[in-house]
Parts: sequence; structure tokens; C-alpha cells
Amino acid sequence: MSMESRIQVSETLKKAREYERKSITEEVNRQKPSFHVCAPVGWINDPNGFSVYKGEYHLFYQYYPYAKVWGPMHWGHSVSKDLVEWKDLPAALAPDKDYDSAGCFSGSALEYQGQHVLLYTGVEEKETENGKQIRQTQCLAIGDGTDYQKTEENPVIYPDGLPQGSSLEDFRDPKIWQEGDTFYAVVGSRSSDGSGQIPVYSSKDLRNWELVSILDKCENQYGKMWECPDFFFLDGKAVLLTSPQDMEAEGLEFHSGNGSLCIIGSCSREDFILHREKVQAIDYGLDFYAPQTTLTPDGRRVMIAWLQSWDNPLTPEHLAWGGMMTIPRELQVIDGRLYQNPVREMEQYRSEKVQYDCVRIREKQSLEGIRGRQIDLTVEIRGKDYDKFKIYLAMDKKHHTAVIYDRREGILTFDRRYSGDRRDRIHTREMEAEEKDGKLKLRILVDKYSVEIFVNDGEKAVSSLIYTGLEAEEIAFEAKGEAEISVCHYQMEKSEK
Repeated sequence: MSMESRIQVSETLKKAREYERKSITEEVNRQKPSFHVCAPVGWINDPNGFSVYKGEYHLFYQYYPYAKVWGPMHWGHSVSKDLVEWKDLPAALAPDKDYDSAGCFSGSALEYQGQHVLLYTGVEEKETENGKQIRQTQCLAIGDGTDYQKTEENPVIYPDGLPQGSSLEDFRDPKIWQEGDTFYAVVGSRSSDGSGQIPVYSSKDLRNWELVSILDKCENQYGKMWECPDFFFLDGKAVLLTSPQDMEAEGLEFHSGNGSLCIIGSCSREDFILHREKVQAIDYGLDFYAPQTTLTPDGRRVMIAWLQSWDNPLTPEHLAWGGMMTIPRELQVIDGRLYQNPVREMEQYRSEKVQYDCVRIREKQSLEGIRGRQIDLTVEIRGKDYDKFKIYLAMDKKHHTAVIYDRREGILTFDRRYSGDRRDRIHTREMEAEEKDGKLKLRILVDKYSVEIFVNDGEKAVSSLIYTGLEAEEIAFEAKGEAEISVCHYQMEKSEK
């Protein structure tokens, strides 16, 4: 018996669930990629509540079912047995309490005593004599994997006790975890200087929380508000992931706008103060924001993110949904740097292997059997007699998306200018890349509308959207000079379950 039969579901949530039942048709689902979490219908952004509950992976997300634009935030909900094929569940949360009447913003989840615990940001807006007042607090909901009851104690975390001058409005996106009998949460916050800070809170009972420390502070160095923090220990290092707003470009490492930031260092559990050793971008593509991680039952740290950009959104008119997530990625810290690769479960969906070794490339050419819009493609590029190498994806007579390696400059460029988009947006992104052991290795996952590139076995990742018509499925290679490539190509197919 589900909790929906034991709790009173609000009219706001009932309305969202009924809208889903009527609007999510077979035609809507046919439009979607096979291996990426998408909006069931309407709009999604940040991943929330990425967690394991009763042996299954659960992913929630910021969700507005009624239109393909941001609106009063609900929590959508999907579930998977293997992190690859996902099933939509009914919307989990709706803005239906005073403390979250303006939206159920981002948060996280864990399993505790057989129940699924959600910790999320409630947003309340009030009209005062001084104008609109916005307050953000952290709230608790507990459920059975389908239905969730907001607790009577809400809100459970207030910004009280933060350093003087900290924002009461920008206080959101809690990420919860448990160590022994203690729960911890990091929260995105804004300090008195107007830039981000990450407070750490602890609790013994999930209801009563106290401030432990300020884990790290931006001090106007990397953007302004730090959203969607995630903190964990991995391979002997402390790792903080966060998404700064209002970044300024810094070389090819950070681009302007809403970015992604990884800080690696050391941290004692005694004081929870992060001592920085490495600062890097998490992803170098056009569409990546708000990553969140979970720990798998076999001990892997896995990350998923919103595959979209706030400043540069792509939402085609012909689709009934807008927004998707990245492929989940296994994380490692290698030589002080964050590495990421697609979860190994993806390999179970490979078929029709086509392989070429030591092919010499000069003029633009295709290779038989190398094509498609649901593929797992690895290309290794070698040689000293070329200046640039270019891979054409999603190509027809009029369209293509290009991956370009400038060997002399050590720069990899993603270019979707000719992917068919009719708006004047940013369509190229550059990053530094260099050969390892005499080659550049690119693993490229394409799933209809997304391109995710993993460079040199996960040293860097580049995530971007393309909404080229699905009939454009040719692939070609081209070198300025002469390059030698090896290619391994798989079609990706859903199971027949």
C-alpha cells in the first residue's frame, strides 16, 4: 500500500499528477532519448535527491509540468535499476505549504530506517511595506519511494547563526549525507560580501540541526552565489562540487555565466574546513550545471547533472518536453584532478561493434558502419604530420556538429553552429587538451540530442546539446595534414525488457 493511500495528498500535487497522466503519451515518449533522464512533460532543471532506496536508483529534479519554461518548482521523479534505463514516477513534491508556496527548490535524499528522506529548499514570498520579501529554508519530507509526507517540524534548517550579513534569501540546495549516527548537510549560501559560501550543518534526528562550520568561501573569486553544493571524500581527498552564478571567463578553464566548480583538497571531520589544493571546472561543454552525486552499493561515487544552460537554453518547439540530464558518471581523483567516465552499466547496451585500426586520414571521409544518433564512439588520434583534426557528427548535406582538435595550439573545440538551430546563441566552446602517450583519445556518446565527450579516459568532459533532425546521422573525419586514427563504434540499444 503506497503512502498516498495513508496521507492526504494536496490538491496542488494531485493536479500535477493528473496533468502528467493526461499529457505523457506514447508519442511524447517516442521523442525522447533512450539513455538520458528527460522531463516527463514540461520543464526540468537541477537534479535532486539522487540516491539509492531499497536497491533502486532514484532521481528527482526541479520540475514544472505545465510548460517548457521555468515555473513554480515541483519535484519530478524517475527510478532506475541500473542508472541507464529510467522509468518516470508521479511527481513527488508540489509547492503546497506556506513555507514552500513559491517553490520546492533543490535538495537531496537518503535512505534511513527503511524510509526515503528528502531534504529540500522551501521558498516563501511575502509582500511587505518594503516590497517583496523572499525567504529560503530547508525542509523535510519522508516517504516510501513514491509518496512523501512533509513533516510537521518544517522548516528544519534556517539561516540563523550564519556569519553576520549572510543572505536570508539565497540559502538553498541542501546536500545531505550520514556518517555513523550523525547526519550532515552542506547548503548554498551568500555571505556579506555578496559571493558564495558553503555552511555545514549536523543533526542527530533530522529535525534539529546546528551549524558546524563554513566549509569554504568564494570571496568573489569564482562567481557570486554558489548553488547546488555537494561534498564528499574520494580517493583520499575532500571534494566540493558547486555551481557558481555570474562567473567571469578565466582563460579556457571557466566561461562566463553559470558555471561548474570543483575544489579538491584536504578536510578534517573535526572542523569541516576545506583546504584547497586544486580548483578546476567540472565540465567544459555548453550545457552542464548543478551536478549531484550518490554512492552506489558497490562503493562508486556517481555524478549526474542538468544537461542545459540557463543563459543559452535550447528548447525546440516541436518537443513536448524541455530539458534532460547527463549520463551518470563514475568519479575518481587521479593525480589531484577530478576524472569522470560514463557508468560502466552503459556497456551492457552496446551492439554492432565496428572497429578500425591505423586508418590514415587527410581529406574528409566516412568509414563504413560508423554512423548514427545513438552511439558510443571512441576515436584515438595519432601522428605528427597534422595540425588539425575534425570529427563531423549528426551530419547530412546541410547540417553537422564538429569536434575539432588543434594539435599545435593544444585546444579542443566543440562547434554546433551548423546543427540547425535558428537562434543567435553561443554555439562553440574551447578547452585545453593535450596528447597522452602520443595520442588524443576521445570517447563520444551521442543519444539523439546530446553529445558527451570524455577526453583521455575521463581527464576532462564536454557536454552539449544538439537538436539536429534525427535523419542527420552521418559521421566523417578530416585532417589538415595527415593523421592516423583508430576507431571503435557501437550502436546503443535499449533492452527488450
